Amino acid sequence: MRTNSEPPAHAAQAAEVTVTLPANLHARPAGQLAKAAARLQSAITLEHAGRTARASGILAVIALGATAGSAVTVRAEGPDAETAVDAIAELLSNAE
Repeated sequence: MRTNSEPPAHAAQAAEVTVTLPANLHARPAGQLAKAAARLQSAITLEHAGRTARASGILAVIALGATAGSAVTVRAEGPDAETAVDAIAELLSNAE
């Protein structure tokens, strides 16, 4: 039973996105992802090839090694999880 002092539970959201980059998930799109993640309240992670990275960490995002055509799973948990997944998925599918 939840009391008034407990924060409300937030549903986790996830989506699988196909990366459509001309090259690897390099510094520019990783920077865009980190900036977008910093503006959101939810905890956002990216998963690719058995590796997981926080979306707010530029070097961790680059280290995922996602290339054009790669499938990346975006997960978010927090008050704006759905918005977070949509925003990061949009960046991954339209990054330059």
